[in-house]
Amino acid sequence: MDVTITTSGEKTIATLNGRLDTTNADQFQKDITPLMELAKPDIEIDCTNMDYTSSQGLRLFLMLQKSVSSKGGSMVMVNMKPQVKEVFDITGFSNIIKII
Repeated sequence: MDVTITTSGEKTIATLNGRLDTTNADQFQKDITPLMELAKPDIEIDCTNMDYTSSQGLRLFLMLQKSVSSKGGSMVMVNMKPQVKEVFDITGFSNIIKII
């Protein structure tokens, strides 16, 4: 999983590329740590090139969402592939994390 973080105005965009699973979850957590340290985050996670997420990945997305919410910020996941969205739907994460 490759993560590219850019800023556009006050919005922070994290672009994900590849599979998020147990083999790279630790690195992904390190990659998203700066997002959890933002004062009032406005985060867009671009999932155009994310092919898969494991339960480990779901846990990290939930951790990020909780951090963002606790600071009064917002987080949205965009351009999610149907097979990845299905995982979020089945697990109920699509009720917790905004997906458009």
